Amino acid sequence: MTKPFRFGVQAYSADSPDEWRELAKKVETFGFSCFHLADHYIGDGPALTAANHPLQNLAAIPALAVAAEATESIRVGCRVFCCDYHQPAVLAKEVATIDWFSGGRLELGLGAGWVESEYDAMGIPMERPGIRIDRMTETLDLIRQHYSGDQIELAGAHVQASGFSGAPTTGGMPPIMIGGGSQRILGIAGREADIVSINFDNSAGKIGPKGVGSGTIDGTAQKIEWVQAGAGERFDDLEIEIAAYFTVVTDHTEIVQEEFAKLFGLEASEIANHPHCLIGPVGALIEKIQQRREELGINYVTFSGAVIDDVAPIIDALSGT
Repeated sequence: MTKPFRFGVQAYSADSPDEWRELAKKVETFGFSCFHLADHYIGDGPALTAANHPLQNLAAIPALAVAAEATESIRVGCRVFCCDYHQPAVLAKEVATIDWFSGGRLELGLGAGWVESEYDAMGIPMERPGIRIDRMTETLDLIRQHYSGDQIELAGAHVQASGFSGAPTTGGMPPIMIGGGSQRILGIAGREADIVSINFDNSAGKIGPKGVGSGTIDGTAQKIEWVQAGAGERFDDLEIEIAAYFTVVTDHTEIVQEEFAKLFGLEASEIANHPHCLIGPVGALIEKIQQRREELGINYVTFSGAVIDDVAPIIDALSGT
């Protein structure tokens, strides 16, 4: 069954409180379905340089609350919370509170963390991937128990909580997004999530050629097979989301593709078909998004906040179709 298109925006920063509120309102007015942040905490310095990651000057929890208050209908979310950065019972209450204040508009994204230099800079031990993924799964278990309103009893290997019930609750769980790029986490996402966010293999702990190279058309097809294996019969119920990190609306398609190819050590043809890249004029990008849904099942595309004006015609043409 073909899922209708929907589109999100992921923003990292604002220069003023008013600018943040106006950005959230603009994203809603343009017809995007969700306004996301990421979950990063370090400012400028050697650690951020090592990560090769954009600066995020706003913490996700309070910025989501402000975005929810500034808007009326758009979903708000974090794409995705790094579970290692949050005490699980506190995170459960925080996200449930945002969901309650927003009238049930939370889209809850969870991940296992990946930016090695950020862990080091904040003094948080970065344990092996298997432990981080287990902690994420147990955190999701705790959040589900919180939303049930029943007494919480969780005795996991990494997350323990008992002797209280979750409050507030909203009468039902928010949509769950799980994001990642490894076989294990994508299998878990297929089994547990409502939305699977297909990302790079970020085992290098930073943005670079290895991660971007893992996101080619063939690499993405392999990741979706891992999702399908984990999902089994529920696969057709899932939304498949991907971020078009490298979006350039331009009439100089081949020149820009060559520039990205050199940057990441790929062929221009690989960039042209790369599911995380959308480079070209609007009409060609609309066709490319439609093609990727047909071939890969990707129905949910997230753009950077920096390109929302450029992609507005795409949203107008495809949202809900």
